[in-house]
Amino acid sequence: MNQIYLRLYVSEGQRHHGKPAYEWLLDEAKKLGVAGGTVFRALAGYGRHHTHHDAGFFELAGDLPVMVEFFLPVEKADRLIARVHEEKLDLFYARIASETGVTGS
Repeated sequence: MNQIYLRLYVSEGQRHHGKPAYEWLLDEAKKLGVAGGTVFRALAGYGRHHTHHDAGFFELAGDLPVMVEFFLPVEKADRLIARVHEEKLDLFYARIASETGVTGS
């Protein structure tokens, strides 16, 4: 099945409407009927602001990059990105064409 692989990056401590931003993204995707999503917490990284984030630095706790990933149809990817824009969230994202499937059965 041809779909979009959508990965959005948020900060671990970033909140939106009183909840972690990654949780808000999962909730919005679920409302749009997206079949599933996954959240991954990074060990270290830096982004477009060139600030280094590392799990080993106590003073940076809660500021690590978090990746929120979805495989979804083009239309739902468009709608989810539109929701992020409507909410004025400043997030970096990658949108990549992908082929998905399920093994077994």
